Amino acid sequence: MADAPRMDHKQLRRSKKLIRKLCCNYDHGNCLALDDGEPCVCVQGISYSLLCNWFRNAVLPADHELLADVMRERPGKCCAVCGKPVYSSSNRAKYCPACAKQERRKQDAKRKREQYWNLRR
Repeated sequence: MADAPRMDHKQLRRSKKLIRKLCCNYDHGNCLALDDGEPCVCVQGISYSLLCNWFRNAVLPADHELLADVMRERPGKCCAVCGKPVYSSSNRAKYCPACAKQERRKQDAKRKREQYWNLRR
């Protein structure tokens, strides 16, 4: 496990929140997948290394920013409005989620205005 990605303290705290919230194998600090009759502590909750494959494949992708930080992947795009990095599986994304909602409303309003004035002519 020498090649396992390592987390800093802030990332570990965020991952613990994710584990408590989303991991189906987590049960009050214990891991159900490792349970063989006796309770076994969740190894991902106490380790700075990324050890649990279930956490890596099923839980961590729920938080795109944490995934990118831990895996040291940086997105190639930044939001066209605010400049934040855009984490998306689509190659068409131009905006972060907060700005995307605003831009969508602006574009809808512009389209409706144009439709209105084209009908009045």
